[in-house]
Amino acid sequence: MAGSEVFADGALAGRAVLVTGGGTGLGRAAAAELRRCGAEVVICGRRAEVLEATAAVLGAAWVAGDVRADADAERILDFALERCGRLDVLVNNAGGQYFTPAEAIEPKGWRAVTRLNVGATERMARLAAERAFGDGGTVVNVTLSPHHGFAGMAHSAAARAAVEGYTRALADEWAERGIAVVAIAAGHYDTASLRKYPEVVWRSSAATIPLQRLGREEEHAWLVALCCSPLGAALSGSVVTLDGARDNWFGPWPPAALVPEGGGIPAEERRPSGP
Repeated sequence: MAGSEVFADGALAGRAVLVTGGGTGLGRAAAAELRRCGAEVVICGRRAEVLEATAAVLGAAWVAGDVRADADAERILDFALERCGRLDVLVNNAGGQYFTPAEAIEPKGWRAVTRLNVGATERMARLAAERAFGDGGTVVNVTLSPHHGFAGMAHSAAARAAVEGYTRALADEWAERGIAVVAIAAGHYDTASLRKYPEVVWRSSAATIPLQRLGREEEHAWLVALCCSPLGAALSGSVVTLDGARDNWFGPWPPAALVPEGGGIPAEERRPSGP
């Protein structure tokens, strides 16, 4: 792979990093940048074929599993330790939500979003602390911006706020063990996952950002790499927001630019779920 655009060659040489949800999107971009910086990287996710293809391009190791399940989470952590011989950083990137009015969120939807975004983050962080970080380490939790309500994704707003509170609490509790815990609040990026939403949403997203453009995946990856460096320890307890000043935006919801013809609240088209 070509070297990093912003970091010196070998900036993360000797560092072993596990990236959850590392097969696609921002997770893949982060894993790629970590490899460019010389880190040994393990990516995990639920789809083996996607992981295998990504790992082949990046020169990373991969393991399929569901971080929401205890047995899988333990197996993923153990694989990373066996493969690398150690683990210096866990990047809790796996997450998900869907775009819908708050009153349309069913209890099953609330549980699904919180189970992945909060439960899996807690599980992986705890396992890393218990089984991998003998002499200290760093946990990087990826959350989302904006922080002022996140209208249209109330379930994710609640879940991501919980993760940020959890990050701050762990930073205090685990400091004496040499474990740093940092959160990255990611704004709107031009990713395949953004484009799963109605076209009016992703085409208009840049208009809600003071910078007036979507973020690039590599920009997020640079911040992840920084947090995975020794400087990450100094950022422990911080929530670092990278969103083109999106956190400063406010106004009526939904913005006029996002209202489809005929009115109403835009919502993501959902596949029918099983019983």
